[in-house]
Amino acid sequence: MRTPLFAPATLASLALVTLTVVGQAHAQDKVLNLYSARHYPTDEVMYDTFTRTTGIKINRVDADDAGIVARLKAEGAASPADVVLLVDAARMASADAQGLFQPIQSAKLNAAIPSHLRAAAGPSGVTWTGFSTRARVIVFDPLRVKIEDVATYEQLADPKLKGLLCTRSGSHPYNMSLFATVVERLGDEKGEAWLKGMVANMARAPKGGDTDQIKAVASGECGVALTNTYYAARLFKSTKAEDKAVVDKVRIVFPNQGTQGTHVNIAGAAVAKYAKNRDHAVAFMEYLASPFAQDYFANGNNEYPAAIGVQVDNAALKAMGGHHFKADTIPLAVVAKNLTKVQQMLDRVGYK
Repeated sequence: MRTPLFAPATLASLALVTLTVVGQAHAQDKVLNLYSARHYPTDEVMYDTFTRTTGIKINRVDADDAGIVARLKAEGAASPADVVLLVDAARMASADAQGLFQPIQSAKLNAAIPSHLRAAAGPSGVTWTGFSTRARVIVFDPLRVKIEDVATYEQLADPKLKGLLCTRSGSHPYNMSLFATVVERLGDEKGEAWLKGMVANMARAPKGGDTDQIKAVASGECGVALTNTYYAARLFKSTKAEDKAVVDKVRIVFPNQGTQGTHVNIAGAAVAKYAKNRDHAVAFMEYLASPFAQDYFANGNNEYPAAIGVQVDNAALKAMGGHHFKADTIPLAVVAKNLTKVQQMLDRVGYK
């Protein structure tokens, strides 16, 4: 059952009403209250199968990451949320830092999900876990840019690309996660110099989303850009003539294959701090790591499974050359600690 996201002004009263209804349901039904920033049709099968298998009914609130975090904060201890699904490591880390999650201990999750795709383990367990990944790749115009000049993230700051680079806002979580990774690798001084070099190479001020960057390269406005793989995959899968025309004009590079590997981000989940159905929440988290759920969780948005040994057959990812690539295994939890520092760097170098 879906619940629409209400305006902030009504959150306090809504929380009390929801809590009463959910509390009454506890005595009669096995219930899991899910706050999700994912809303893909294929996820429905995944949820329905969990209910049929366990008898646990899922009540779902759909919103974007920011809306979910705002609701959790407004509801406080009265929140009925049991599990929270968000779609970026930076956002997961931010919500965690605000005390919105609780740690859990699960041998099944520890065995299934690599440690670099989870929050750092504390004495009481792990607060959040990634369940699918997406790569942050470089898109370029082969008529204007040589592939050997965009083989690494570091080359995006090379003066050879002056006037050619386009990105969405530097402060967007997708970029922040990448930038925090590069800064962790390069160190503060070189990392800030890299960001400054990217600003110097901009074809225009940062704007739009990842799909806009791909289309800007295809149109000739830019020569090179950054995007998450699932945005590119949507275009590769599209049957629209205009999308096919875009795909024909661009090429995809999975950066740093000769060094640390391509940066990957996650869509992940956590048990809410005030979860009333904690056992059901842990069971759902463990279910998301199963091969069956991984197929739906990843394929629903053209992503890659996070669980060890699980493969997804996705034609669009294969068409991009992204079914086998070397991924950076730097812990996302380590990267998350750089987010505030990176934002300060962006402000200093004028990366909007």
